[in-house]
Amino acid sequence: MPTSKRLRPPVVAVTGAASGLGRAFLAKVASSADFRRVVAIDDQRGDVPDVTWRVLDIRDPLLANRISDVDVLVHLGGDYSLDSDPDERRAYNLRAAQTVLTASAAARVRRVVLVTSAMVYGAAGDNPVPLAEDSPVAAEPDTGVVGDHLEIEALVRRSLRSHPGLGVTVLRPAALVGPGIDTVITRHFEAPRLLVVKGSLPRWQFCHIDDLVSALETAALGHVSGVVAVGSDGWLEMEQAEEISGLRRFELPAGLTFGTAQRLHRLGITPAPATDLHYVVYPWVVDCAALRAAGWKPAWTNDAALQELLDQRQGKHAVVGRRLSGKDATLTAAGATVAVIGTAAIVRAARRKRRV
Repeated sequence: MPTSKRLRPPVVAVTGAASGLGRAFLAKVASSADFRRVVAIDDQRGDVPDVTWRVLDIRDPLLANRISDVDVLVHLGGDYSLDSDPDERRAYNLRAAQTVLTASAAARVRRVVLVTSAMVYGAAGDNPVPLAEDSPVAAEPDTGVVGDHLEIEALVRRSLRSHPGLGVTVLRPAALVGPGIDTVITRHFEAPRLLVVKGSLPRWQFCHIDDLVSALETAALGHVSGVVAVGSDGWLEMEQAEEISGLRRFELPAGLTFGTAQRLHRLGITPAPATDLHYVVYPWVVDCAALRAAGWKPAWTNDAALQELLDQRQGKHAVVGRRLSGKDATLTAAGATVAVIGTAAIVRAARRKRRV
């Protein structure tokens, strides 16, 4: 009786491999027997050994020539810094994702794995807890990182229509935590108190970078496909987050909260658009059903992930996503908020004076 031939392990390529999430994933799979070979792609050579380094800008159309021997491409090369110029950041992220998808189709890569965010589901007071993976994408398009993720997912949908032979898996992690992670969510926990909108309470779900890396490995091996949510099991209620963090809440009306945040962002005082505040005051918990069905389990609980976030915030202070330094960092929560709003008033007054 003939025996079935065992499939050869795939060759996997990783973009953004020299730093951040890309380096973390690269280090995880570099010596894995599940992959025949690991190719690292970045515009500079990194420090992970035992992989094949290919140095180039991932926006270069010549990328197709450099991945002709690749079975799976994990795209982790992007700019998601809160401090980047929004237009430049979006232009980079969209060009990189478009080039990766087009080059992969041209090079006959079997599968592309990308990371966006569970933020694309949107955060709302009436969201079911948890959200199913096939829930509608309801986030508001904006100039922030969430807007980048929405645009990238739109590129993916167009690519699937244009290149039906290319498989694409999109991982949508919950609020990321871990070394080097700096987001609106992590900065929220750098504040002296936790902002709450009257009439609604958030539920907190986190995704440690270690768990995202293991989920990426599961996706690269083809055990999940399509849209896949990633995060710790369950969620924390507001009272649990307060108990773990030792931070107390302060409540503001929704109109005042979002109106002020919008004005501060328009004046360039805060880095993220007002819509990003939705993600720290309303729930957006996700159900990681596809990964569970594939046998994946998170190593981190929400409690432990939040504690990790708190441990890494030492010496950092932020209000409404704006980092404070020097004597500002000693202000109370209410005082710090007043200081930010007062700064906005000063900026407006200065602009009016210049126009006179």
